[in-house]
Amino acid sequence: MFGSVVVGVGIAGCVRMRDLLAPLQASAAEKLTLKGFISRRTLDDQQGVKQISMNEALSRDDIQVAFICTENTSHEEHIRHFLEAGKHVCVEYPMTLSYSSAVDLWDLAQKKGLVLHEEHIELLTPDFKQLKKDIAGKTLEEGTLHFTGGSLKADFGFPSFSGIARLTWLVDLFGELTVTAASLVEEKENKYMKMTAHLLTQQQKPLTWIEERGPGLGRTKHVNFRFQDVTITELPAGQREPVGLFMQDMVLFGRKLQGDVTAAELQTEKNRILHCLKLADRIHALCENSQA
Repeated sequence: MFGSVVVGVGIAGCVRMRDLLAPLQASAAEKLTLKGFISRRTLDDQQGVKQISMNEALSRDDIQVAFICTENTSHEEHIRHFLEAGKHVCVEYPMTLSYSSAVDLWDLAQKKGLVLHEEHIELLTPDFKQLKKDIAGKTLEEGTLHFTGGSLKADFGFPSFSGIARLTWLVDLFGELTVTAASLVEEKENKYMKMTAHLLTQQQKPLTWIEERGPGLGRTKHVNFRFQDVTITELPAGQREPVGLFMQDMVLFGRKLQGDVTAAELQTEKNRILHCLKLADRIHALCENSQA
């Protein structure tokens, strides 16, 4: 069994606690057991679980795993503390707010023989799974992914990192990408921003990724993928699954802890995550240059 602690009790943290308390039967998630939660606030018991301090979590021998569910700006610090204390880590995306720090943390995990897992539930959603099936074998000519949502809080980080789920979609669908240009329109007084990134596939086909955030904007993905024989302008309605997204992710994490994921699969996942973070870094730099 792997004793676990949840760091942060927002929406994601509460779901992690719920899933740890009632794991999917006959799955690797059953090997995880919840020992406590950590919060900046002093709280009563949550779902029957007691609050513990960071120092206690880092020092206790019966805690081997940390689930990091805090604001994006604090992910790197928390990951480093737990890895240095010899604990495995599952962290919500984005792992860090820079490519170089992610490489450093992964090197630290490897050096200590620990599992560092970055959650990507967006790849587990029914609409994405169906979209991936629908475009299999098709040749992309050009595409756009335009995401809208409410205003971003400052601790979410730059949009290319806070929105890395959409970038991960594009990389998982179309392979490694190159950034050719990027820009940011920002109206701080109106809590509005629009980031536009222009990308190329390895076949030199153009992709545009737009993150648009502001008050009153509905949380929606708009797609327009033109292939040689068809154009997709709406996400398909994939079949809902009985197992929740976070539970699916927890099962994968549990399998990693048990050594039940091949080295090739681990390397492929690591390559994708680091590639996306490197693209996010490049987009950030180009946006800053365009505003200078």
